[in-house]
Amino acid sequence: MQTFKQPLSKESELYYLKRSREGDLEARNILVEYNLRLVAHIVKKYNNFDRDTDDLISIGTIGLIKAINTYDMEKGSRLVTYASRCIENELLMMLRQERKCSREFSLYEPIGTDKEGNEINLLDIVESEGRDISEHIILEDNVKQLYQALNQQLEPREFKVLSLRYGLFHKNPMTQREVADALHISRSYVSRIEKKALHKLRRAFDGFPA
Repeated sequence: MQTFKQPLSKESELYYLKRSREGDLEARNILVEYNLRLVAHIVKKYNNFDRDTDDLISIGTIGLIKAINTYDMEKGSRLVTYASRCIENELLMMLRQERKCSREFSLYEPIGTDKEGNEINLLDIVESEGRDISEHIILEDNVKQLYQALNQQLEPREFKVLSLRYGLFHKNPMTQREVADALHISRSYVSRIEKKALHKLRRAFDGFPA
């Protein structure tokens, strides 16, 4: 079993961050080494995707390196907070790439698991509360991407249908028949609009940069 080092103290972390910013590769490597425990912790949530744990840690480590290279000390947050987001973004980017060949898409499609092993889907993103900081950060980013795709990629009627069908913007979800009655169109037309909108949303969501 791989053993990871305990995190650096705040003072040591700041010292190595300053050296790393000045181009010291040894300092950057030390920061990576002492933050691998964080990578391993986040990777645990993705162990149900039939991927080798070492592969996932390697992918997560790429996110960690990106975090160290782009971290802004002047913003006041700890490296662990920023790195958590970068690590999860790297893992999610990998999962999105793997999912591009999938033919079906649903707002109930799993994008990860919580600490208890329960699936997290896109609909959960809108409603999630009470998660730990790393989960909260990445889910907050996902909901931002989801709503951005809704606003940028969908036509007004497609936007309206999905909002009603899936209870977005803090509304109650509706059946296709209820949406049809509300918009004064046929249920089959609602179904066609929904299918087309979800297809657009899936392509847009997969295409967002991490």
